[in-house]
Amino acid sequence: MGLVCLALPIAGHAWALDVEVRGLSGPAAENVVNILSELDAASQATRERLDGVVRDRAQQALQAYGYYNAALATSFPDEDNERVVIDVKPGERTHITQLNVAVEGEAKQDEAFDESMQAIPLKVGDPLVHSRYEGFKSRLSTLALERGYFSSRFRQQRIEVRPWENSARIFLDLDSGPRYRFGRVRFEGSQIEPHRLQNMIPFEPGDPYLAGDLAVLSQNLGQTDWFRGVAVRPRVNEDAPPATPSPWWREATGRETTLDTTKILGGPGLQVARQLTGSQPTSVPVNVELTPADRHQFEVGVGYATDVGPRTQFSWTMPWLNRYGHSLTNSLYLSAPEQRFSGEYAIPLENPLRDSYRVRYGLERVDNEDTKSFESSVQLARHWVFSNGWVQDLYWQTTYEDFTQADQDDAVLLLYPGISWSRTRKRNPIFPSWGDKQQLTLEWSEPAWGSDARFVRTTFSTQWIRMLGSENRFLWRLGGGAMATDTFDKIPPSLRFFAGGDQSIRGYSYESLSPENEDGELLGGQHMLTSSLEYQRHLTGNFWGATFVDTGNAFDEWWPEELKTGAGVGVRWISPVGPIRFDIAHPFDDEEDSWRLHFSIGPEF
Repeated sequence: MGLVCLALPIAGHAWALDVEVRGLSGPAAENVVNILSELDAASQATRERLDGVVRDRAQQALQAYGYYNAALATSFPDEDNERVVIDVKPGERTHITQLNVAVEGEAKQDEAFDESMQAIPLKVGDPLVHSRYEGFKSRLSTLALERGYFSSRFRQQRIEVRPWENSARIFLDLDSGPRYRFGRVRFEGSQIEPHRLQNMIPFEPGDPYLAGDLAVLSQNLGQTDWFRGVAVRPRVNEDAPPATPSPWWREATGRETTLDTTKILGGPGLQVARQLTGSQPTSVPVNVELTPADRHQFEVGVGYATDVGPRTQFSWTMPWLNRYGHSLTNSLYLSAPEQRFSGEYAIPLENPLRDSYRVRYGLERVDNEDTKSFESSVQLARHWVFSNGWVQDLYWQTTYEDFTQADQDDAVLLLYPGISWSRTRKRNPIFPSWGDKQQLTLEWSEPAWGSDARFVRTTFSTQWIRMLGSENRFLWRLGGGAMATDTFDKIPPSLRFFAGGDQSIRGYSYESLSPENEDGELLGGQHMLTSSLEYQRHLTGNFWGATFVDTGNAFDEWWPEELKTGAGVGVRWISPVGPIRFDIAHPFDDEEDSWRLHFSIGPEF
């Protein structure tokens, strides 16, 4: 009794037979059509032989759904035998009358097996469907491998069908044997100190084996960027496979196992793990083979945005500088209004993925609208990554900025501590179907510790992406900042607030909104508030249409006297490097510039 609801490939045949089933509908009839559609009528010498093959395969297809007493009548309306009509009298369906399913061994006390037994898709009185039996058996085998029962085997695995009684008896008894436990982890090929790597192991020697823990270990090592290749392999014996399937399964499917070993553990590690015998000690040492990442990595990016025009960025990354895993990143950004050189030196602590010290530095020159400045800064930060995805930075920053803002000129030295929290979550990094991003920063400067200005400053932002069905996408953004100071003339442009532009209020040019002096020159504000709501609708292929409204302003006093609002429509093309956005926006209160085009490349966040 073979399970024939799967497509069975027959090499070299052209699938030409057209099948019509009468007298029966539903999955069983579809199975008959599927299995016979693969048959090439021309490969059969005579119609009588073709009729015999059709009947045999149709009976097997019906038996897979419990129809063991079906009567078939076949006819071939065409002379070329490429069409067959099958009239089915299904008869009484076979039902399960006895169900003996058990798990013995240590797995009997395992919650995961208990949950699987509670959710068994087989019940006394149900029609016999072979795929449900095979699926459940495969689930037990897979679970045994995932949870370290490597010497497991089925002591019983059979279905007894009595067609004359329309009854089926199922016997399935898994002996799990002992549960294996993790042994020592050995790293090979690493250029990093072993104790740095040990802290990324999510289990201890002696813990019960879990395939998922090995996947977490591989992911942790990959996230450090220290390695170009990571291969995690349990060191096991290679004798006999556990839980061998029944012979008829091989005959019906041509497969030696009901399991896809490439989907458990993810590759060679599992294929080795499946080949354990009960004579092996119940400890699984783990080998981790590592290939160091290139010590120097370079990247060049070019782009264009309406706000700044053409832009170019060069980056030079050294993911590991020494055996302790220190790293260095330098970046050069060039555009017409802004040129910036920045870098970060990272010193990982006990858990390299969670804790580190960061030294950040930069030089920046800005010449935009009524702003001219040259800034140099150094920041010392303690960096935490929490298990819930939030990132915290506690830092001390030193900034020297020589600036001209409208009619104000100065050069200031600022010394101030700060703290920031941020989190980014998204599905599909290029064009997220779901995601959100949060950020909050607090900073405080005082002349008492040598700073030229006194201020308390905060910035915040929140962005959300959600889908309604598969064709409708919504984006919402809210951001702003506030500053309390009695020395505003000492505050450099980099800390003042401006609004307008592609990422702020479309319809207005880049950072063109802020309080002005008597001559109409921009001064920058002490506060800012912006918000945006965008609706996108799938058009065709990789193209989406968009409509949006943005509002906000930069100002000196809460609440702003006048919010600037722009609205418009746009098109999104989802390219391999991220969305390319083209927008036409209308500013509602700017008569001199009634329409403005915005063009940008890259994901929303």
